[in-house]
Amino acid sequence: MSARTGSTVALLASLALAAPAAAQHAQHAMGGMPAASGSVQAPKADGPMPDHAMAGMHEVPAPGGKARGAARHRHAAPVSRHARHGEDAPAAERGNKPAMDMGGMDMKGMHMDGMDTQDMREPSMSMQHAGHAMPAPAVREGTPNDHVPPPPPQHELPPMPPAHMADMMQMHDKALRGMWLFDRLERRLGTAGDGSTAWSAEGWWGGDIDRLWLKTEGERDGDGTRDARAELLWGHAASTFWDWQLGVRHDFGQGPSRQWIAAGVRGLAPYWFELAATLYAGPQGRTAARFEASYELRFTQRLILSPGLELNLYGKDDPRRGIRAGLSEAEAGLRLRYEFSRRFAPYVGIEQTRRFGRSAGVPRQAPARETAWVAGLRFWF
Repeated sequence: MSARTGSTVALLASLALAAPAAAQHAQHAMGGMPAASGSVQAPKADGPMPDHAMAGMHEVPAPGGKARGAARHRHAAPVSRHARHGEDAPAAERGNKPAMDMGGMDMKGMHMDGMDTQDMREPSMSMQHAGHAMPAPAVREGTPNDHVPPPPPQHELPPMPPAHMADMMQMHDKALRGMWLFDRLERRLGTAGDGSTAWSAEGWWGGDIDRLWLKTEGERDGDGTRDARAELLWGHAASTFWDWQLGVRHDFGQGPSRQWIAAGVRGLAPYWFELAATLYAGPQGRTAARFEASYELRFTQRLILSPGLELNLYGKDDPRRGIRAGLSEAEAGLRLRYEFSRRFAPYVGIEQTRRFGRSAGVPRQAPARETAWVAGLRFWF
């Protein structure tokens, strides 16, 4: 055999020996790839895996550090050949890749992109509170009005009737209180140059339903008290804004004194008009009526304009006091006050008085028309 023939035989022998090894290596590489729809068959799920198929698998340790048996290795995920080379797997391979079973994996000490395993084991706050009502916001310490709630009761109250409970808790309208108001305490200067001092005051004592009223008004000049009256009335709340009143009236000043029985009503009409109407009856068939109306127009919280009207009627003449039957006197005034506080307010204004009628035997003690400038104080306590 020549040398050239011997070289050819040696090359063929080496190729024959390398072919089985290459086929075995290709079969080992196919063990980690998913089965295709061609001639290659995927391994059965229930059948044992050959040893050479384990080359591309990661072993999943069981809890406690012990390795799982061969039966658990069936659920292990094969490592893709693309992942070993740092490449992205094709879309067909990503879609057919079976899900990885993480049931037996221990996440202790693992960090996944900066995420602690504590975050993996515990649900997020939003998941914890899903389906739960959010708690009410905490009450801020120190309310605007610095209200301090009373302490809770130390013991349970025994059963008691409603009247006793209302009296003990002061939840009733029987608390007594009072007020005294000087609505007008003023100095008057008439157009004729004569001056006088006038007053109008009222006060009450009682509760929300029943009250005892005391009213007085009059005028005094250099000759003494010209005309004055005082009333003592019992008031009863007939509705939310109206009271019935019943009592007595006493007139004094120039001329003889007169006594009357009084009955009337007072309250707050719509549009915040304060109204009062009182009927009087006295001895010797004397009768009288009195109507009052007032209103408060607020320019500001302190500057208030208060117009007022007063009418006095009598049933018969009273020559000794200068009174004639019918509409005897009408007064209309306008006062502007400034409230430094609700309890104290000076004011200025103007008032006009009109006295009607002149008959024989009824002397005229005051001019028929009188206009006066007034300045005074309004206060209460």
